[in-house]
Amino acid sequence: MGAADIVPGVSGGTVALVLGIYERLIRNVHTGAQSLKALLTGDLGAFRTTIRQIEWVWLGSLLAGILTAIALLSSVIGRLLDDQPVRMAALFFGLVVGSLTVAWRLIRSVGPQQIGTIVVTAVALFLVLGLRSDTDVAEGITEVVTRAWWIFFLSGALAICAMILPGISGSFILVMIGMYTEVLGAVNDRNLVVLAAFGAGCVVGLALFSTGLNWALEHHHDLLMAAMVGLMLGSLRVLWPWPHGTQTTDLTRPAGDVGMPVLLAIAGCALVIGVEVVATRSHRLDITV
Repeated sequence: MGAADIVPGVSGGTVALVLGIYERLIRNVHTGAQSLKALLTGDLGAFRTTIRQIEWVWLGSLLAGILTAIALLSSVIGRLLDDQPVRMAALFFGLVVGSLTVAWRLIRSVGPQQIGTIVVTAVALFLVLGLRSDTDVAEGITEVVTRAWWIFFLSGALAICAMILPGISGSFILVMIGMYTEVLGAVNDRNLVVLAAFGAGCVVGLALFSTGLNWALEHHHDLLMAAMVGLMLGSLRVLWPWPHGTQTTDLTRPAGDVGMPVLLAIAGCALVIGVEVVATRSHRLDITV
């Protein structure tokens, strides 16, 4: 999940869906939000009850894996995206296409509503991503804080929502709304006020959004899964390899380096499907035993 969040058109939510842990993740985050609410309102009994329901070991290992991947792979993946933009984009394009087959099977009953949700969500995200042609910050832009603290709060709330949704990373959201360099500037300057506001926004946004997602999973599971498929479809605009990989949302027909990117896309797709098949068989064996 950490490695996925480094790529503009992929998110940790996509990986969570493929691995079959998405609903478990949302449920735990939602329980954490309930605990926080109980603590803030002074309901210590409810706080103690809900805090025990969180799978701390599982969440801790997941978070440790995410942070480790970001620390170890961010520079490597970033360098590959710069040096081999077309081939790397093709690989991630294949990975997401393979993920689509997994997400599709999570829809228990496919009907007109689900199909319509997929189409509308995919088209909406496709058009939104086209509002900005470049997905990276231009060179030479100074990383300084120029915005008010409350803008950092709203930015944190928005970015954290993107990180748990399939299809787009939180860093890309910050780039699109012009806050990426602002956040980096706050980190570089150790501006604790705006960093605290950004962090608070992340906490509030995650609490509210996880509550909505948890409710949707319980009451409108198939529509939510259909929306996830739509998000992943729409995100393919960023991952289309030509002309310059994930560096732009512009689309052109394949040209120049074509053979290897196509092979990498096929390999990525096959890898995800293979992992899903192995995981399914393993789950069935566990049930049998």
